[in-house]
Amino acid sequence: MVYYLALAALLFAIGLFGVMTRRNAIGILMSLELMFNAANINFVAFNQYLGGNGMAGQLFALFVVVVAAAEATVGLAIVLLIYRNWRGVDADNVSIMKW
Repeated sequence: MVYYLALAALLFAIGLFGVMTRRNAIGILMSLELMFNAANINFVAFNQYLGGNGMAGQLFALFVVVVAAAEATVGLAIVLLIYRNWRGVDADNVSIMKW
């Protein structure tokens, strides 16, 4: 159990570092996916440790995968629109989109 939690904490920390330091919007989305995968590892590990007979952890992990896929789809659509308008995907230029 400790190894799974350590792996999830490491993945989450790498993802958080990527979200905080990246300027490229695609890199930020990839870092968010790392954080979602860390949460999935925690869900499955705690399900196995606390109640191996149930499927709650796997169902939550599946739900997170579906949400991550939707986030990636919407996020990439937004990135493509930003690239089309400003010829770059620098996250600092997003503040220009205010009304």
